[in-house]
Amino acid sequence: MSAADRGLEQAMREHGADILRYLQRRSPEAAADLLGDTMLVAWRRKTDAPSKPDQLRPWLFGIARMCLRGHGRDESRRLRLTERVAALAPIPSEPDDALALDVRAAIAALPEAQRELVELVHWEGLSITDAATIVGTNPSTARSRYAKARKALEATLASALCGGAPR
Repeated sequence: MSAADRGLEQAMREHGADILRYLQRRSPEAAADLLGDTMLVAWRRKTDAPSKPDQLRPWLFGIARMCLRGHGRDESRRLRLTERVAALAPIPSEPDDALALDVRAAIAALPEAQRELVELVHWEGLSITDAATIVGTNPSTARSRYAKARKALEATLASALCGGAPR
C-alpha cells in the first residue's frame, strides 16, 4: 500500500464519524449507505485526492455532498415512478365484506409455499407454470402445492360459511 493510500485510509478513519453525522442530519434513513458510497467513491478516485492531509477532509465532504445529491435525485425519480405506476394500477382497498376477509385470512393461514402460489395465480393473474418459474420450483411441484392449497382453502371456507361445521 502506498503512502497516499495509507493517508486516504487514515483520513477516512479520522473523518468518517463527522461525515456520517453530516449525512444523518440530511438523510437519516440513508446515512449509513451514503457513507459507504462516499468511501467507495473516494477510494475509486484516490488518484484525484489532494496530496496535503489537511485538504482530505473537505475533499471527502465534497464527495459525501455529491453522493447525497445523487441519492436525492434517485429518490425523486423513484417517487415519480411510483406515482405514475400507482395512477395506472391503483392499489385496491381492503375488502369490507366478511367473506372477503375470511378468504384473506384463509390464504394467510396457508404454508408459505402454497400461499405464494395462490397469490401469484389469483392476485397477479399468472399461470401455475409462470408462478412455478417465479418461486423457483418445477411446474409439477407447483401444481401439487396449488391443489393442496385449494383443498385447504375449500375446507377452511366451508367451515367458516357453515358456522364452524366442516363439510
